[in-house]
Amino acid sequence: MLLKYFSKNKGVKMNNCIIETKALTKKFNSLIAVNNVSIKVNKGEIFGILGPNGAGKTTLISMLITMKKPSSGEAVVDGFDIRKNPDDVRKSIGIVFQDPSLDEELTAFENLEMHAALYGITKKEREKRIKEVIHVVELDERLTDLVKTYSGGMRRRLEIARGLIHRPKILFLDEPTLGLDPQTRKRIWDYIRKLKKENNTTIILTTHYMDEADSLCDRIAIIDHGNIIILDNNENLKNSIGGDVISIKIAEPKKLREKIENAQLKWIKGMEEYNDELKIRVEMGERRIPKIIEIAKNNNWEIESVNLHKPTLDDVFFHYTGKDIREENGSVKDLIRIRRKAWGKGR
Repeated sequence: MLLKYFSKNKGVKMNNCIIETKALTKKFNSLIAVNNVSIKVNKGEIFGILGPNGAGKTTLISMLITMKKPSSGEAVVDGFDIRKNPDDVRKSIGIVFQDPSLDEELTAFENLEMHAALYGITKKEREKRIKEVIHVVELDERLTDLVKTYSGGMRRRLEIARGLIHRPKILFLDEPTLGLDPQTRKRIWDYIRKLKKENNTTIILTTHYMDEADSLCDRIAIIDHGNIIILDNNENLKNSIGGDVISIKIAEPKKLREKIENAQLKWIKGMEEYNDELKIRVEMGERRIPKIIEIAKNNNWEIESVNLHKPTLDDVFFHYTGKDIREENGSVKDLIRIRRKAWGKGR
């Protein structure tokens, strides 16, 4: 039990581990948003939580930042229990929410000053820190401009600056580049890398962008339907499904799969079908393509396209969940319900 390490009003020594959960669960009536999640996050790493909309990402971090009480299970953040020491947890963390949370009628300076004051930072120190964080996100020249004049990317950068104003040990970024253009997304990525490199800040990043997780994260937890499906570093995740991936676009992938299975080809390591595509995992893929094409031709099936590549995070997600991350899980009603309750005022 995590709680056995605690003494009254004291945090726990966690060595290199800065966040640990054990069987953390959150239910909304009959809906299980997060189910028995047990993870460890190391100091100074960028830890990714990858999953589609409605998978439980936001609900999970809402518990870790003490906005929601778990239905069951335990969690320790920076040595403090999220149930018993919520104030200490909040002092250790910064948060950039998925939805915009800046006051558009205030300037960037006023937004940052108000947030710093909430953390009890003195006026003299506030001015110093505002200059410091605004420089990190390269908004120095727009510091006294109203936020309503900012572009979407600039607002996101300002929100990151605000999350850093009290110098947190852990920064939570919930879908930080959602809706941003590719160029702005990459600039945000650069700031995130800079925070890790220069400040050794631990960053918890939720995303449904494969390229974002692949580019930024030291380790990734794939989450679906509230469950952690697999957790490892990028390379190990890709290597876990092995070999090359041959992607075949064809009208009836199920029939092609059946014919390939009947052929009992020993070099086939696995197959998954999705809509009009069959993904075949093999060794030495370039040598195997002619045989696959031969099987299709013998059955008078026209192949639209053939693609050979090394496993990607898309392939990993598909392999372990049986679907593409772009699929929307659950009804719109369920997704809205989860999101409202995850960030709602009540606990």
